[in-house]
Amino acid sequence: MSTTPPPQARPADAGTGPGEPPADEGAFAWLRALGPRGRRAFGGAFGGYALDSYDYFTLPLSMVVLAAYFGLNSGQTGLLTTVTLVVSAIGGAIAGVLADRIGRVKALMITVITYAVFTVASGFAPNYETLLVFRALQGLGFGGEWAVGAILVAEYASPKHRGRTLGAIQSSWAVGWGLAVIVYTLVFEFMDDDIAWRVMFWTGALPALLVIWVRRQVKDAPQATERREQSTEKGSFKAIFKPGTAESPGLLRTTIFAVLLSTGVQGGYYTLATWVPTYLKTERELSVVGTGGYLAFLISGAFLGYLTGGYLTDKLGRRRNIWLFAVLSALCILVYANIPTGANTLLLVLGFPLGFCMSAIFSGFGSFLSELYPTAVRGTGQGFTYNTGRAVGAVFPTCVGYMADSWGVGGALVFGAIGYGLAALALLGLPETRGKEIL
Repeated sequence: MSTTPPPQARPADAGTGPGEPPADEGAFAWLRALGPRGRRAFGGAFGGYALDSYDYFTLPLSMVVLAAYFGLNSGQTGLLTTVTLVVSAIGGAIAGVLADRIGRVKALMITVITYAVFTVASGFAPNYETLLVFRALQGLGFGGEWAVGAILVAEYASPKHRGRTLGAIQSSWAVGWGLAVIVYTLVFEFMDDDIAWRVMFWTGALPALLVIWVRRQVKDAPQATERREQSTEKGSFKAIFKPGTAESPGLLRTTIFAVLLSTGVQGGYYTLATWVPTYLKTERELSVVGTGGYLAFLISGAFLGYLTGGYLTDKLGRRRNIWLFAVLSALCILVYANIPTGANTLLLVLGFPLGFCMSAIFSGFGSFLSELYPTAVRGTGQGFTYNTGRAVGAVFPTCVGYMADSWGVGGALVFGAIGYGLAALALLGLPETRGKEIL
């Protein structure tokens, strides 16, 4: 049995080796503070979320071609995204319970395998109805991966650096998104559309390689595991809906407002993630390569937004960071959707701040939700609130799809700003948790 102390037991100022700076100093202090086990957990969660993102974006990037191939209207194409996100609520809740009962790493592997299998299966769909079913089943794994991976890393991270650490995990979403755009550009440039969309889905088999590595290298945080296994309430939905009393504050209020927060942020985000590629191709009449170039600005902004938001959530606090970027994201949507026809250079430039703001708001999510719940029900609480918000927020892309026929995609995108307003209001019911010890 290893006698290496868990990362949480190391002094805050301990270095990682001779001549190295203390763990809580420098640009990469958050990474050093994780320790060897924590860094492997970080790698597993980072890779899992990047590939989760990759598998998700195979659909939005292929949506114009899918609509033509199956003869779909805007509402039907929007439903493909909505059903994925709605079912992800079920998958997220199940994964959260599994994370509390069988452990974070085992639950992580199950979610990755699930979303990979059904992304590949989507490439074999003979008709719209079958594709709809496969995307729904893909949502089971898609819904659970982020919550489980975020908790796994949060339980290794120090309170001082938790926001930055989880913000770095969030940045992997932009990495997966960027990889999907690169593959999309190559596949659709050199293949006929009728087979290209299938190839995009088949490349979703990549996560299988990650599972092999995670199984061999990644372990749950020892102290968190011990506390979770000793609890009689682990994986309990009843616990996260328990009303407060004079003796105990309960978790019902936290759960309700966390769901509202998640709904607002994800409603705004998935409105943009789902419809911006279609907006660029149909209303702005950009080519495949042109669309990829514009998305590159959006994704670059997103990547830096995740990292910056992670830093700010530790400096400003969880609530202030989310409020700040909720307001800025809503403003960016309003400006982006109303750029005059022909001003495509301005459209290109504004893609960067749009991607930056809509991603920076997510950086505090992993740490905030992890800190709101005790160890025994952290997976259940985070899995349920994040993914229920995702499911309800999934109504937004469908609404945009139906409104697009009369308003145009650009006009309908403004609907996403409503989500960010809801997120700002939800913060009124949640406490500040910066610096909280979660073990």
